[in-house]
Amino acid sequence: MSASASAPRLIVGLGNPGAEYAETRHNAGFWLCTRLAADLGANFSFEARFHGFVAHARDAGLTLLLPQTYMNRSGQAVGALARFYRITADEILVVHDELDLPPGQARLKFGGGLGGHNGLKDTTAHLNTQDFWRLRLGIGHPGDRNEVVNYVLKPPRKEERPLIEEAIDRALATWSLIVRGDWDKATQRINTRPAAPKAPPPPSKKEATP
Repeated sequence: MSASASAPRLIVGLGNPGAEYAETRHNAGFWLCTRLAADLGANFSFEARFHGFVAHARDAGLTLLLPQTYMNRSGQAVGALARFYRITADEILVVHDELDLPPGQARLKFGGGLGGHNGLKDTTAHLNTQDFWRLRLGIGHPGDRNEVVNYVLKPPRKEERPLIEEAIDRALATWSLIVRGDWDKATQRINTRPAAPKAPPPPSKKEATP
């Protein structure tokens, strides 16, 4: 059994508002939620009382939120919406970038540490608990902790973006499982990156061209 069997009601993508941040690594959560809303036929509109863009996918029973409060104040938006709709922490899935995973990897998990992520820290502060679901999208690490801020606020390298999109594809492919609260199966599928295809064996001497 999962730590929580509740089906999600709120999906939060973490990121920073504004065109200057749209393509940066820190906005990976925005990327997934924007694609999910499109898949569900839901449109985002700004709702000032929730400090962000909100989309209601009523057929799926989901509300999607893109906080516009900047990353380190994400919880202000999450808390306001969760309180208004009486959504409990275990019914929330927060999608965010993850330094400790390489591009192409993703991890779905419930609760746990915050890994120094300011968006998670502020969300925890406003929900008064760490017990919510997280979908971590790998962006890699610069290798120097002093370079982290500069790194997350830059776009991924040309070869990295397709890998991040691959992880997003894998997560979106499990959405029917997540919506019904089948977290165990969704976790298995998201957390297991398909192995790269093996190179064909070299031709045998008999098959080789003379």
